[in-house]
Amino acid sequence: MIGTKKLEAWFVTGSQHLYGAEILKKVDEHAKNIVKGLNATGQLSVKIVLKPVVTTPDEIFRICEEANTTSGVVGLITWMHTFSPAKMWIAGLSVLNKPFVHLHTQFNRDIPWADIDMNFMNLNQSAHGDREFGYISTRMGLERKVIAGHWKDPEVISQLDVWLRSATGWYASKKVKIARFGDNMREVAVTEGDKVDAQIRFGWSVNGYALGDLAAYIRQVSKQAVDHLCQQYEDEYHVMDALRKGGAAYDSLREAARIELGLRAFLEEGGFNGFTDTFENLHGLSQLPGLAVQRLMKDGYGFGAEGDWKTAAMLHIMKTMSRGLPGGNSFMEDYTYHFDPAGMYVLGAHMLEICPSLTNEKPGLEVHPLAIGGKKDPLRLLFNVPQGSAINVSVIDLGTRFRIIVNEVETIDPPEEMPKLPTARVLWRPMPDLKTAAAAWIYAGGSHHTVFSQSLSGEYIRNFAEMAGVEFMLIDKNTSIHNFKNNLRWNAVYYHSL
Repeated sequence: MIGTKKLEAWFVTGSQHLYGAEILKKVDEHAKNIVKGLNATGQLSVKIVLKPVVTTPDEIFRICEEANTTSGVVGLITWMHTFSPAKMWIAGLSVLNKPFVHLHTQFNRDIPWADIDMNFMNLNQSAHGDREFGYISTRMGLERKVIAGHWKDPEVISQLDVWLRSATGWYASKKVKIARFGDNMREVAVTEGDKVDAQIRFGWSVNGYALGDLAAYIRQVSKQAVDHLCQQYEDEYHVMDALRKGGAAYDSLREAARIELGLRAFLEEGGFNGFTDTFENLHGLSQLPGLAVQRLMKDGYGFGAEGDWKTAAMLHIMKTMSRGLPGGNSFMEDYTYHFDPAGMYVLGAHMLEICPSLTNEKPGLEVHPLAIGGKKDPLRLLFNVPQGSAINVSVIDLGTRFRIIVNEVETIDPPEEMPKLPTARVLWRPMPDLKTAAAAWIYAGGSHHTVFSQSLSGEYIRNFAEMAGVEFMLIDKNTSIHNFKNNLRWNAVYYHSL
């Protein structure tokens, strides 16, 4: 797992020698104060590191090359305090392979009306220095984020942290390693895709492993380790009586613990940060992993059911982005609809695998029959999900390119109890409404599997898609089917021309 405390973004200030040593000294001083002030807010998820003011093409090239090869650097924050002639940036930006955000700000917030003179004007030239830098970025066709406003503005700081978290997700993306136990669910289309192209585009390494490989790890788990984990289950969850020591299903609890320990050992030893399984391939396992999957997701692992490696990768990335933010992230599936005209909702769930990071309550740990898979009854954590804003995210492979789709939703409390539904569940109202959102999702080709996030907004995912150079489609409160279909058509032309 990637800890954000070890990551950093470099603050690079542009200028030139034309202004003389004294002005450059002040430029450096102002940059130091900005970096110190941003870090002091405590609102940024990664550390901002000040780099020396760059004033020549060679300095710019070296800083970009260094950023490329320095581990832990998620990207650059660029700012032109004065005028930095943009031809100086061409060589450096040509080799830069990490994302950058253009912070269009200035050191002073206000114009000093009574004291302003030409010395002040010559020093504080971000208003046109940043436009020169913006021109060359556009001329070179470089994808970047532009954040405009004073660096002390809370909105600017918030936007910067959103970008930094997106850049952290992109950094994590390049290191994603997914283990697939079994293949794809047979005959299913949307969970498949081009793994080679995904590694080229996103950095995802996706490989398959036999269930026998996992079963060997499970068989090696000691009785003492199982005893310890079973006690941990009793401490953390409301465990049903049948699963307690002496209960009719206590052996199932111990087997679930053995599966979790074996699966965890396999993933840790192989350096994986995500995995998939499928109920059509469980050779060597006595039950479909449910509890193990839920607990591993809470620890930051990505997961996709039925071989869905794209959702597994995206879940790990989004968990990395959201470290330290309230709310959880989980594998999810649109399971069934409530089409009542008085209130139309989606019930999201899965057979077993919903991450307990989504709830504030103490989950129940239960065992129930599963009508598919042909194995013993599996364990799972049961809970409801609190009200609040959330998003659903789907990554699909269109053959010639990838598309990321986001639907903004509002989670609500179920109007009635569901005492016979033995799975974790969440009820939401999709934006702008169920009919529009569902139709738009289907026009876009969105999967039935998603990553459900309470902690991120569509802006985080849009930034990530732009860093990856892939198509992004948002379904929100302003979506109309007419405009949405037009956007899909325009995007088809745009991405075909690249």
